Amino acid sequence: MFIGEFHHTLDEKGRMSVPVKFRADLAQGAVVTRGLDHSLFLYPKDEWQTLAEKLAALPFGQADTRAFARLMLAGAMEVEIDKSGRVLLPEYLRTYAGLSKDVVVAGLYNRLEIWDEATWKDYAAKTEAEGNAIAERLHDLGV
Repeated sequence: MFIGEFHHTLDEKGRMSVPVKFRADLAQGAVVTRGLDHSLFLYPKDEWQTLAEKLAALPFGQADTRAFARLMLAGAMEVEIDKSGRVLLPEYLRTYAGLSKDVVVAGLYNRLEIWDEATWKDYAAKTEAEGNAIAERLHDLGV
């Protein structure tokens, strides 16, 4: 299970240190892809396989499902953690997420999200300000 918020830096090659507490869960490999809200999603391979199968099963006759599947699947790249605990984030994904030197790794149960630190701060401030309203809308979903 991935939870928590961690601040890291990208090196000149685009490598990011994976938080130590998550490395074992990613030791069998991982997949990084375009996320939502201009972030990247990093999944353990088994979680990615489950998601990819669901995306592949969506009805491709609907434009929204085609678009979302393309966003997630075509943008994906298998990655491995090196001996120093780093993962190389491909340039096209760093560009998509607007990643600069400072990044935030946020644990979200079955995946990690990787954010540019400034973008994360803006997003978190907005979400925190709207927290009560969001909670009320989630109540209708049984949360």
